[in-house]
Parts: sequence; C-alpha cells; structure tokens
Amino acid sequence: MRTSTFAMSAKLALVLLFAQGVTAKANEVKVIAGAAFAPALSELGPQFERTTGDKLIVEYGITGTLKRQMESGEAFDLAIIPEGLIDAAVKQGKIAAGTRHEIARVGMAVAARAGAPRPDISSVDAFKRALLDAKSIAYPPQGAVGIHLAKVFERLGIAEQMQSKIKPQKSVGAVPKAVAAGEAELGFAPSTVFQNKKDIEMVGAYPSELQHYIVYASGISGSASRPDDAKALLKYLMSPGSIAVIKAKGLESLVTAN
Repeated sequence: MRTSTFAMSAKLALVLLFAQGVTAKANEVKVIAGAAFAPALSELGPQFERTTGDKLIVEYGITGTLKRQMESGEAFDLAIIPEGLIDAAVKQGKIAAGTRHEIARVGMAVAARAGAPRPDISSVDAFKRALLDAKSIAYPPQGAVGIHLAKVFERLGIAEQMQSKIKPQKSVGAVPKAVAAGEAELGFAPSTVFQNKKDIEMVGAYPSELQHYIVYASGISGSASRPDDAKALLKYLMSPGSIAVIKAKGLESLVTAN
C-alpha cells in the first residue's frame, strides 16, 4: 500500500511539474530591444516579472541586427527599437497599428580608459582634433553610432584619415570592453553603455552640433503570440515608476504624462 501511495504521489508531482512547465512557457513574452535601452530594461524587466508572473525573453541588438530581425519576420511580442525601424515596421504591417509609442532617447558619448588623458571634445574643432589625435577608436559600424559617425567624419572632412584607426565592434556592449583592455584609445557609444563600467571613464557627450539621439519607440507585433501581455508590459514601461528608473539609467523619457 505504501509503495502504491508513493508511486501515485510521484506521478502527481510529475504531472504538476509538467503543468508548471507548460504554464511558464505559455507566459513567455518575447522582446527585442536596442542595446542602449538595456540598463533600464534590465532593472524594469525583473520587476515586471515579479509583478505579473510572466517571463520576459529579451534580445538586444544594434540597428543593423534589429533591422535584419524585423525584415526576416523573426517572431516577437514587443519591440523597443529606434523609431525609424518601428515606423518602417508599422508601414509593413509588422507592428500593430496604434501601438507605437515613443519611450525614451539617448545621446552619443565618448569614453577613454581610466587614468588615460581625457581629450577635449567640447566643441566641433576640439572633437575633430581628438579624433585625429587618437591612435585608435572603437564602435560598431552597423549600429546607430557607426552610421552617425560616418556622417560626422564626412562633415569634418576626415573620413579617409579615420579608416585606419577604426577597431570595429559587433555590439555597443563590446565598446567599453575594448577601451578597458587597451584595444582602442577612445570608444564611441550611446551614453548609457558607459555607465557603471570598470576601468573606463566617460570623456563626455558629443558637442551639440554633432550630437545624435537614438529615439526608442515601442510597438506590439502584428503577429504577437501574447499581445495582451505585451500591452501590459508596454503600459508598465510607461508608468511613473518606470519613467523614474529610465531617467536614473541616463535616458531621457519621452512618455507624455497622463
């Protein structure tokens, strides 16, 4: 009798574990997001999970990677990506109409290895001198940083001189690592990427005449498997408490107060 009771209990436990596994999988919400939004979402995501019981599956990427994901039809529930990609996806029907919302923006900044000389980048001329004096620079060419820097180089008339200095990175997250390791003298990335990183120091933001802001907009996939959960997450990200976290992480909130 005891053996039979034990066997039945064991079977019941397995059934419960299986059921829990199915529920957890059913509550997974897939999010694709820009890498510079990671500091904010890395804190807000777990808070949302604890509040709702949902599980967020987040993939971060730079502009080029995110563009390929959208164009290939990769499945997701919510996107928090540069506004240009969102707008294109809305036109293509990949983002549900009426779900586009601007969340935050972040500007570009420069970092150097801790203890190294910090160049003056306070004006356009100073920024140009810093670029020409640097032995090497790191940034992801296919990201928003690289796309904008290419325009800056052309504007300053130094595109040819800069080519031999570039240490291309696959992601903005790799930029502070390259600078800290001494692989590049200067690193270029959205300012949030350089926050709270060891062995590097932020030199400063681009001068206003050369500054570029990545505006992160959100949208729910037109083929989302969990649209209601994605809507709940979007609402959470636009709440006053979340706005405070977004600002604390170095982004400028673009959410209009209700």
